[in-house]
Amino acid sequence: MVTKQEEFWKRDNFLVITDGTKPAMKWTISELKKRGKSVAVLDYSDKPIEGSIQEISEVPDSVKNVIIGITKSEPARVIEKLTEKGITDFWVHWRTDTCDVNHLEYKQGLKIITGRCPMMYLGSSGSIHGFHRFVSKALGKY
Repeated sequence: MVTKQEEFWKRDNFLVITDGTKPAMKWTISELKKRGKSVAVLDYSDKPIEGSIQEISEVPDSVKNVIIGITKSEPARVIEKLTEKGITDFWVHWRTDTCDVNHLEYKQGLKIITGRCPMMYLGSSGSIHGFHRFVSKALGKY
């Protein structure tokens, strides 16, 4: 049985939102690109990743799936702005989800994954992320 998390990564086009506080976001960008996925980056950090965008208004219309890993601002406000662009599928990085994000999970039409690190699903089996995946599966938290 394929989990909703595994299904999320089968898609082809992503927006990764970072503010530089979660290292897994850079790894997520890298891994998605290695897999041939289309990846746009919205970077709210003081030193944005080269080629990234800095405003929601710059998000390409083709984006359908968003990974959010920010701690300097409320991710729920970002989700609300992106839903105005018609985006409904979100992955909010483990330990960056908030009460406001959890409330949005009940909003009709939104699909929000919380409580999981993207790299647990994307990392190679020989990495720390693969070990995390192994432990999570053993504990029934995958």
